[in-house]
Amino acid sequence: MAIRLGYQMPNFSYGTPVRELFPTVVAQAREAEAAGFDTAFVMDHFYQLPGIGEPDEPMLEAYTALSGLAMATTGIQLSALVTGNTYRNPPMLAKTVTTLDVVSGGRAVLGIGAGWFELEHNQFGYEFGTFTERFERLGEALEIIVPMLRGQRPTVEGKWYRTETAINEPRIRDDLPVLLGGGGEKKTFGYAARYADHLNIICNAAELPRKLDALAQRCAEAGRDRDTLETSFLAFVMIDEDGDRARQLQREFLLSRGVDLSLLSDADRAAATDRQFVGSPDEVAEQIQTRVLDHGVDGIVVNLVANGHQPGIVELAGAALRPLVAG
Repeated sequence: MAIRLGYQMPNFSYGTPVRELFPTVVAQAREAEAAGFDTAFVMDHFYQLPGIGEPDEPMLEAYTALSGLAMATTGIQLSALVTGNTYRNPPMLAKTVTTLDVVSGGRAVLGIGAGWFELEHNQFGYEFGTFTERFERLGEALEIIVPMLRGQRPTVEGKWYRTETAINEPRIRDDLPVLLGGGGEKKTFGYAARYADHLNIICNAAELPRKLDALAQRCAEAGRDRDTLETSFLAFVMIDEDGDRARQLQREFLLSRGVDLSLLSDADRAAATDRQFVGSPDEVAEQIQTRVLDHGVDGIVVNLVANGHQPGIVELAGAALRPLVAG
């Protein structure tokens, strides 16, 4: 498994009738596959996130959508970025992602994190708990899920979960990849060092050197060779053949979230845009290289939050970024 160039679809607000929504998702996944992206991601949320839109904007259930994409694509890997552990019983999640692997012919990746969006928990009736409790749950869940993905039958009597020789059949393989996602330098990175094949680092780009140092420490503590844990960074990309048009898309997107760049100080503007990479293909490629990859991150996961649903934009991003991570 390698995730060097991933494509995330973070929203389904395309201004189309609902019947046309999933065909637009399929078109993006197919375009990503053709453009050389190795993995297609959807978010595991029930409501749109506050940094992207309003709670009542369209949001598809992740694993139903991924199963649909499995039938519409042939080679691209499929994953949630990332599954909220609090939303599913761990053995059921192991069964779900393994079934996706069977359906897709061995293309599933389990992306998982602790869960964080309190509004969803409250309104859907899931226990939110404290930060510490959510990470305790994640640790116990990984003790169950990872063995089940490998064909083992775990018995666990934990604080939060229990299983008794839980069976997970059928499976295509015993090495279905596990991706941890998040920015927590102690808990998330520690679990990644113990359980994961891949860590998707979610943070501001300026924080990457510190994050990578912390990851090296967690790997050393776990007795793991840091080079065996692949990494990627989640980037918001606004790209257009016309760089000025891309920058206008950025301004419009931020205004929709209540941020007016023209009113911010230089420091506040830099902070507000630190996860964004904006401009023409060449400009975006240079920003990704210098702000992310040059720090030692292995790959990049991009979302095209402003215009990825428009035909040709995913292809444009793939052509710009694929050479940076090839080989």
